[in-house]
Amino acid sequence: MEKPVTMMTERETNKNYRIWIRDIKVDTWVKESYLVKSKRSMLTKKGDPYLSMILSDKTGQIEARVWDRVEELSAQFKEGDVIHIEGYVTYFKDSIQLNIKEIRPHKGKIDPSVFLESTSQDISQMMKELEDILGQIKNPYLQFIIDEFLKDSDFMTSFKRAPAGKNLHHPYLGGLLEHTLNVMKMCTQISELYPFLDRELLLCGAFLHDIGKIKEYQYDLHFDYTHEGRLLGHLILGISMLEEKIRHIDKIPKDLILKLKHLILSHHGEYEFGSPKRPKILEAVVLHLVDEIDAKINGIYRFFETDGNEGLWTGFSRVYDRFFLKGIIPDEDDLKNDTGFRLQEDLFNRT
Repeated sequence: MEKPVTMMTERETNKNYRIWIRDIKVDTWVKESYLVKSKRSMLTKKGDPYLSMILSDKTGQIEARVWDRVEELSAQFKEGDVIHIEGYVTYFKDSIQLNIKEIRPHKGKIDPSVFLESTSQDISQMMKELEDILGQIKNPYLQFIIDEFLKDSDFMTSFKRAPAGKNLHHPYLGGLLEHTLNVMKMCTQISELYPFLDRELLLCGAFLHDIGKIKEYQYDLHFDYTHEGRLLGHLILGISMLEEKIRHIDKIPKDLILKLKHLILSHHGEYEFGSPKRPKILEAVVLHLVDEIDAKINGIYRFFETDGNEGLWTGFSRVYDRFFLKGIIPDEDDLKNDTGFRLQEDLFNRT
């Protein structure tokens, strides 16, 4: 086996050099500081202990393992810490894996911008687009509800900064705003195709459907669930936040509030996906489908971006339970010129 190539050469001549997770390659030796996104104590089939970890920085995440001196190294850190690691990178079960040999606590000041990914979109521009869409709503009761949230500075500060997920989709600063705006844009287009929908109810529901996530997650240095998030979840938290705002509205139609609450409670679609209720009005059906479209597209695209596999296919996604094609399939003549293909073809012809 060849000796792993070190990734330290450039650092030795450039003190600002950093090994970003997106740049990590197989058969390299890595010395760098990363955020511990998750940490689990496990046992091999033989009963030997090991650590299963996910390390991250703002460019992505990588699976990591500690096989030796497990108890000693585990005592050095906890989930949510920034640690300095040394280890080599291998390829295991269709994905890149970092095998750690040394761990020590990170020294010096921690810059959250190094370890927390942020949206690539402009926050101010997204807010302008969101407010422009909401400005089209003329129903005075819906207008009042929207204004109650928009003028709440604490809410808006969190809304613009919060992630939309911990791992699966939009798990970065500004992710909630980005996801909400995408859902609202799609709802706008769908309501033009299907004019029988209550467009204003749908748009207001799209704006409010995930507001509980500002209380569900903590996102100072790493993304994790709050106690409220684990015990209640963002659907219940969102309903509570809505109820707090509508206390100030006199004579609001009961039908309107019931439907708006239903949009929030049912947008996960099915019981097995954590939805207390399945969609029972057309606007709720639309919101669920649009929410799922944006979440799935973002989640799969991010998997493509962080996949370390070379070639036409990604590694296996445990979340989506499949491989994904990420390139153009070559013509048959091009395949026949490939050495690996010719070897397989020769073997087939001999049998």
